[in-house]
Amino acid sequence: MASMTGTIELQREFFKESSKVIFTNGEFIVKLFRYPSGIEAIELTNSRGRMVVLPYMGQMIWDLEFDGVNLKMKSMFSQPKKADKIIDTYGCFAFHSGLIRNGCPGPNDNHELHGEMPCAEMDRAWLEITDMGIKVCGQTEYVKGFGHHYFATPSVEMFNGEGFIEMNMNVKNRSGAEMPLQYMCHTNYAYLENAVMKQNMPNSAFKLRESIPGHVKPTEKWLDYNKKLLNGEEMLTVLNNPEMYDPEIVFFADELNLYQEEAEFEMASPDGVTFFTRFSTAELNYATKWLLHNTDQRVGAFVLPATCRPEGFNAAEKAGTLITLGVGEERSFTIVTGKK
Repeated sequence: MASMTGTIELQREFFKESSKVIFTNGEFIVKLFRYPSGIEAIELTNSRGRMVVLPYMGQMIWDLEFDGVNLKMKSMFSQPKKADKIIDTYGCFAFHSGLIRNGCPGPNDNHELHGEMPCAEMDRAWLEITDMGIKVCGQTEYVKGFGHHYFATPSVEMFNGEGFIEMNMNVKNRSGAEMPLQYMCHTNYAYLENAVMKQNMPNSAFKLRESIPGHVKPTEKWLDYNKKLLNGEEMLTVLNNPEMYDPEIVFFADELNLYQEEAEFEMASPDGVTFFTRFSTAELNYATKWLLHNTDQRVGAFVLPATCRPEGFNAAEKAGTLITLGVGEERSFTIVTGKK
């Protein structure tokens, strides 16, 4: 397709095993293809890099690369897998976590890890092309008899000549009763050796997670390291102790609006590579740091913005941080993230 602005509606039959260019201009090339696993994908390439989006699978961002640097975690997955649960295809750069349930389920929770949205089948997908860039959009309807009913409309935009993207999630309650809302933008960043993590708020805003979720199998060495972090003998602002990040190390920060209206987080490596994430604390007032380093997975998730801590539905309800949407109410969340 020649250069233009406007909307391109996508259909699943457009996606084939071999890639097909559907749009190009002086800055972008957009290709559609299908992984051997059967998952449909869109590859957007600009002058700085490339992004691969799964338009019908929760609108996951499977890959992201700028200036020859891959921003995605190391994982065991060479391609996305057909799955209903995120744990069965855990190799993407980013996914939308939530929406009526979120995080690691506690002992009294009955929801899957990170809720229903990460692998949700999208009902519709389309591209919006503007003078600034290209946006991948989608929509899915969640509805249960005698249960909740909402429309979720995620989007991700790639810009002309830029090394960052803008992710958005809009959710509208379509039921006749209020619905709970838990949302997290789960960006699974690459682990950068000896990188420094910093943000425009004090390090003291972050507290080490003291609960141990079911998927975490602690070792004596890991428990000892956690004790040192808790009592202040150790600090973790530099990724220079990878053997201690297995199993995962997690920090939480609450009520970010006490520090900034707009939060900005960075992870800067000694070789000059800097990743960043920026978001409004009025929309996303909680943040998580997630670090993991082992043979199979390496993650430097320096910030995961959210509406509450990702410790499951009951924990959020008990803490009084569970937000709700009234009848017909909608809410939108925006995150800007990428490479500086």
